[in-house]
Amino acid sequence: MINTGKLAGRTVFITGASRGIGKAIALKVAKDGANVVIAAKTAEPHPKLPGTIYTAAKEVEAAGGKCLPCVVDIRDENQVASAVQEAVKKFGGIDILVNNASAISLTGTLDTPMKKYDLMHHINTRGTYLVSKLCLPYLQKGTNPHILNLSPPLNMKPIWFKNHVAYTMAKYGMSMCVLGMAEEFREDGIAVNALWPRTAIHTAAIEMLSGKEAGRISRKPEILADAAYGIFLKDSRSFTGNFIVDDEFLQQEGVTDMQQYAVDPTNTDPLMADFFLDSAEEVVIGKEKSGGGQIKGVFDKIQANLSPELVAKTNAVYHFVVKGDEAGDWFIDLKSGKGSAGPGKPSVAADSTLTMNSKDFFDMFSGKLKPAGAFMTGKLKISGNLQKAMKLEKLMGILKSKL
Repeated sequence: MINTGKLAGRTVFITGASRGIGKAIALKVAKDGANVVIAAKTAEPHPKLPGTIYTAAKEVEAAGGKCLPCVVDIRDENQVASAVQEAVKKFGGIDILVNNASAISLTGTLDTPMKKYDLMHHINTRGTYLVSKLCLPYLQKGTNPHILNLSPPLNMKPIWFKNHVAYTMAKYGMSMCVLGMAEEFREDGIAVNALWPRTAIHTAAIEMLSGKEAGRISRKPEILADAAYGIFLKDSRSFTGNFIVDDEFLQQEGVTDMQQYAVDPTNTDPLMADFFLDSAEEVVIGKEKSGGGQIKGVFDKIQANLSPELVAKTNAVYHFVVKGDEAGDWFIDLKSGKGSAGPGKPSVAADSTLTMNSKDFFDMFSGKLKPAGAFMTGKLKISGNLQKAMKLEKLMGILKSKL
């Protein structure tokens, strides 16, 4: 998506733009010479995540835009109102709002503390509503005004609710703002749309949670930045109320090379599909059935293929809680000697505990079900060290042709 310069002088207000997707969008519009308001909480460096509103502002200005960094917790109405007023005072108005700030907890009902429930709903749904409400009077006066929410299509299949209903409700709240506000402000000529990625997007936060291995099956934030830019160029009076998937939109706009957005262009395996899309359900949910009595066979093959080299690369102990037809406890010790695997719980504390149905377990180790996909759809539940759990993919790759 080549920059056209059409956003020069326009003011773009972006929440959560100190890093990741928000910052990628900020840099994209900055290349057109846009004014960018970075509204985010990170004023001081995070111990594990790079970037603050001030370092992001320097990057925006280096890219060709003007920038106003504002310390904003979008749960605080006064802070949001102050940032909006500062933006209007500095740049004369607001033309585009990007509701990117979000909170996530992929936990079931019994495992979701109300503090996390409130955090997700206050940031995702309430925060989006609040920032939109306070920006709308200026968007009504803006040039080709747009609101863009980073939220999914409203897919009401139970699979997207059952494993993390609190998170789904909070993200769908952002999408319902699109559904309602697009109609409410249609006559004002304000476009309100949603944008969502087809695949997992690799950001510093995701790497912190999942390790560098996550990059191999993810796309760069720039795919969303390019899609957002293309949306902002659309006529706000006619292009509104859409739930847009990034690569689908870009292809319609003539961008045919999706490989440019891959974090690892050499990877030939499928990328990890994101939540809430029917295509994601098809990609990540195993459709093939496997016969019973196969779990012992899997662990026999694992034991036969362990080596000191694999132990050195992995350095982790795993506890598998298998449910269903072949319920039981199993372990893989990849911390000592040439490693060991078998029935029962590990003799030492496990780094990661993985829980799944016996059929799904066999499908995962035989390559029919991707571990990332199993995790995304709740077929695989992980407690403990997520980064070490992801290292199991190397072992699965070895076993794929042997099962």
